[in-house]
Amino acid sequence: MENLFANIKIQVNPAIFIKDPETTELGRKILKESILLIDEIGFENYTFKKLGEKIGSNESSIYRYFENKHRLLIYLSSWYWSWIEYKLVFSTTNVNDPVEQLIKAITVVTERIEDDLNTTYINESILNKIIITEFTKTFLTKQIDEEIREGFFLVYNRIIHRIIEMLEKLVPDYPYTKSFVSDMVEGSLHQYFLSKHLVSITDCNEKVSPTDYYIDLTKRLINSHI
Repeated sequence: MENLFANIKIQVNPAIFIKDPETTELGRKILKESILLIDEIGFENYTFKKLGEKIGSNESSIYRYFENKHRLLIYLSSWYWSWIEYKLVFSTTNVNDPVEQLIKAITVVTERIEDDLNTTYINESILNKIIITEFTKTFLTKQIDEEIREGFFLVYNRIIHRIIEMLEKLVPDYPYTKSFVSDMVEGSLHQYFLSKHLVSITDCNEKVSPTDYYIDLTKRLINSHI
């Protein structure tokens, strides 16, 4: 899989950015250092001015790539979920057993992420931390409906529907597959957050991962419909 990813260009909706940051050295530096800076100080405190100071570039040069920091966060989120989708497809293609295929898919979307060395300007492990803490900020906004119409969340939506289709094959009479899967994908992020900050209200910890929890929950659902 590592060699396959080395030759893949992650596609991000061009409506999100003004200029594709992956096409220039400065753009790639903006992505790389934005991830590090958001992880360090949080998205609320992150500004293009602070990023410019960090990368030794004018603030105005960053605005040539992104309209604002919200669009940059959507870009990072879109890149992340596109990368996850590639991993999901590679992991589940040619898996004939439907239960095994579903478990592999759940693992991909809920497991803790390690950095992919093939993408030198994106640290996926740190980006995963940002998705855990900041992802809801991409869509809990007044402009969400407009951004959905522009296709900003198409990849995220597509990932969930891929897993819905797998689950429906196994429990066709279960009436809540969409809610179950969307809760699982977003809920896994929430469980990682709780396991670090609010440990008293989650069973996830160093020994029990959100992946363990959601695989167990899914198997119980499947077994109850056999």
